[in-house]
Amino acid sequence: MTDERRWREDRERFVDSNQDDALGPLAEQFVSLGEALCAAPEEEGVQGVLERIVRAARDITGADVVSVTLRDGNGFTTPVETDPVATKADAVQYEFVEGPCVEATLDGGIGYAASADLRQDSRWSRFGPAAADLGLHAVFATGMFPGQDARPRLGALNYYSRRVGGLDDVDRDMALVFATHAAVALKGAQAVEAAQLRASQLQEAVASRDVIGQAKGILMERRGLSADEAFDTLRRTSQELNIKLRDLAATLATRRADL
Repeated sequence: MTDERRWREDRERFVDSNQDDALGPLAEQFVSLGEALCAAPEEEGVQGVLERIVRAARDITGADVVSVTLRDGNGFTTPVETDPVATKADAVQYEFVEGPCVEATLDGGIGYAASADLRQDSRWSRFGPAAADLGLHAVFATGMFPGQDARPRLGALNYYSRRVGGLDDVDRDMALVFATHAAVALKGAQAVEAAQLRASQLQEAVASRDVIGQAKGILMERRGLSADEAFDTLRRTSQELNIKLRDLAATLATRRADL
């Protein structure tokens, strides 16, 4: 019953508004945020969405520095940040496999790790002092997607403050909701980019097939070869000259008058 009452109270606070037909201030902010994250032009791709994510994260939380950690089979990377110092701090976490972004990415649960005073925090004995030496004294990280099972997360959002306790007033739940928004936008951008790559590869494959067909036709006409013999001639010549088959066929097709 307590959980249900708390849920109703949180929902009312989230959507509270003076107008019956309007969203509450926080709800409105997240609607606008979702639109902004998904509005990046296709030509900006994943990089454009990531840059929007770190700027929005900094504006929402008031953090001094924000970065994105992405995780794949090769480990961790920081593709974007609002200040190069974040990349340096993230790199320490990756090197020693310790720190909030590592924990938020790998651990189960809600995907959240924080420290109000990095120099004094005994959990991260190597990362903490190194970050403090860089002028970063407080941090928290939220995993993307937060709240999933034990599978590795897509990555994490890392928030740094130059002051001890500088992030104490940030609403953790709001940061976790933002991480979900960011993950959805990022996955969408990755899907679009992958589809564009597949379309480009398909177009290239079709173009290659067409030009090789033209070259085969030329050899069949000029030398009286069969289709298989013409292709075998192209393949052997390509290997002997160390030229890609498509490039050889294109040269043959464009210079057919010289043959």
